[in-house]
Amino acid sequence: MAERRHVSVIPGDGIGREVIPEAVRVLEALQLGLEFETCDAGAERFLASGQAMPQEMYDQVVAADAILLGAIGDPRIEDPAYSAQVLRRLRNGLDLYANVRPARLLDDRLSPLKDAERRAIDVIVVRENTEGLYSGQGSTFHRGSEREVAIQDHYNSYTGVSRVIEYAFGIARREVAMADKWNAMPHAGGLWQRCFREAAARHPEVRARHLMIDACALHLIHNPSSFDVLVTENCFGDILSDICASLAGGLGVAPSANVNPSTSKGVFEPVHGSAPDIAGQGVANPAAAILTAALLVQHLGFAEAAERVREAVGAAIRACECTRDMGGSLSTSEAGAAIIRRL
Repeated sequence: MAERRHVSVIPGDGIGREVIPEAVRVLEALQLGLEFETCDAGAERFLASGQAMPQEMYDQVVAADAILLGAIGDPRIEDPAYSAQVLRRLRNGLDLYANVRPARLLDDRLSPLKDAERRAIDVIVVRENTEGLYSGQGSTFHRGSEREVAIQDHYNSYTGVSRVIEYAFGIARREVAMADKWNAMPHAGGLWQRCFREAAARHPEVRARHLMIDACALHLIHNPSSFDVLVTENCFGDILSDICASLAGGLGVAPSANVNPSTSKGVFEPVHGSAPDIAGQGVANPAAAILTAALLVQHLGFAEAAERVREAVGAAIRACECTRDMGGSLSTSEAGAAIIRRL
């Protein structure tokens, strides 16, 4: 009998508490023998105790085979320590160095591009996830005065850069494009280009293309179908992956995975965030969370089941059996049910 896989589920805040249950229902419908354990880390716990995820809960979460995370963010909390206690703690604690954000157009009507021949985006953005501008390193002097100086460090290491580029080449279907800004950031850019050249030499079967970050953004919008895998540093990857999500229909269909291929650990979370403006109304789009669940089961070795989920999401959207942001009229739970019917 196959070993059962355990999934820690963190609904989080806002619409995460509405869309993650739909993703779990899809996973249950696949009948893969997964076991789920819900952990109530989030804003309410932080407001009550100052701890979003106590150590005992953290230990329980990271022991799972995979973690499904809804969204972390609450307008009542301005303290950056809140999100750091969950997001940064999981990413850094598990060394989830690759943030993988695929963007694939599921229906032509979702594309903002008028040229039908260039709409068919099917790109995977691989974003370095533990270093760069988002590493949290820096300092502030004379805080609150007119002399205030803020320094945000852009930290890059050979190990961090080389391993995420190697991962990008490992999943490429035909090409890896690397984006940097070496002329304005020569130290970081020089390291990224060195690591990129070395990886390209190890993978002569994969085309390697280098782009400046601003030119990359332009080319993504002009002709997204020309890209396959795009790898870049943390902040640039955050921005470029949102552009790709928009070209694929919006954040409502944008999944992501935070993975460490060496340890097989992973945290899977939709890109869209907690969206407090629509939370509790039953109108949030569950597609991104469900597509994120597809990434989770693919990570666990169920590639065929993952593709079934993606096909079901696409079929429901093409039939307009979806929420209003995709052109439909269904509620969150109704949209989830429409996808399950197609499995």
